Amino acid sequence: MKVLILSCKTGGGHDAAGLAMKEALEAKGHEAILFDYLTLAGQKVSQTVGDVYVNTVKNVPHIFGLIYKLGMVISRITKKSPVYYMNAKMGKYLQEYLEEEKFDALLMPHLYPSETLTYMKRQGIELPLMLAIMTDYTCIPFWEETRCDYYIVPHEDVAKICEKRGIPREKLLSIGIPVSNTFVKTAEKFKVREYLKLPKDKKLFLIMGGSMGAGDLEKLTMQLEKRIDISDGIIVICGNNKKIFQKMKKDYHYHENIHIVGQTKQISLYMKACDILYTKPGGLTSTEAAVSGIPIVHTSPIPGCETENKKFFVKCGMSIAPRAVEKQVKKGIELLNDSEKIQKMKAAQKMYINKNAAQGIVEFLEEHIN
Repeated sequence: MKVLILSCKTGGGHDAAGLAMKEALEAKGHEAILFDYLTLAGQKVSQTVGDVYVNTVKNVPHIFGLIYKLGMVISRITKKSPVYYMNAKMGKYLQEYLEEEKFDALLMPHLYPSETLTYMKRQGIELPLMLAIMTDYTCIPFWEETRCDYYIVPHEDVAKICEKRGIPREKLLSIGIPVSNTFVKTAEKFKVREYLKLPKDKKLFLIMGGSMGAGDLEKLTMQLEKRIDISDGIIVICGNNKKIFQKMKKDYHYHENIHIVGQTKQISLYMKACDILYTKPGGLTSTEAAVSGIPIVHTSPIPGCETENKKFFVKCGMSIAPRAVEKQVKKGIELLNDSEKIQKMKAAQKMYINKNAAQGIVEFLEEHIN
């Protein structure tokens, strides 16, 4: 089986889901190709789209929130949005590629390639089996105008939202968000800390801002340092936000208990090493944390889908999410000292999150393609 996975550089979560699928497919002996499909029109196109998205989210998140709300309004009054027409332009490039390379299935952990393929389908172009993979705990604007064969959703509650928005029920598969097997595997905390050269006998607080290093990492670190015991440690992962990484690295150079990390491929190990996670509610990061079984404190979301992710996790008892930074710090420390609450949270994470979603999607493909 040969599968093409089409993603886009607007946040790291889409690529992470795509990589998880590539890993799961190859583990079963299948061929999988993953790439940013906008590069078919040139690297500059991909870079421009990615930069606009990332800069908006990091620098003016309230504008992103307004755009998201506007998208929800547009999705209710039109069957073909501006997003559809923009992505339709990629059809000629993608058609050329699909004519050169033959695939048994197409996976899209991103809306944009799904819109392009929908346009191609409407033009009468014959396409392989198409599966969209939703990476948030809601139905973001414009999924309902796509025409994929199936939609992989994180949970049955999300399937109900999608159905209300107009996606046929028989196309919705509540399998879950795929995550890398590195998050599924268990490991002794002591050994992981030893490998990462972290203190073995301290409480460790992990702070993350997603792949973009978004959110007020500095304020959260400062408030947390004030409240924790001097023997405890803090790890801050800044993602690809070089500016905040360099600043915090300089500011905390002489703080032995504060570890500043830049872009890393060892997120799963840091989650296994730490006792509690403070993170914005990105769909992938939140899922990876729940699969890892780590207590979660959700910090301020990027307005839009992350707001819905936070609501879902809090409603299901998989995280806590006080609004103010001071309360996030206070309630996180309280949670860490309450073993009963931690056990309840971990039990909820096991109940609501399918850690084997990637394998489940592969099995679905094998059944339907064969």
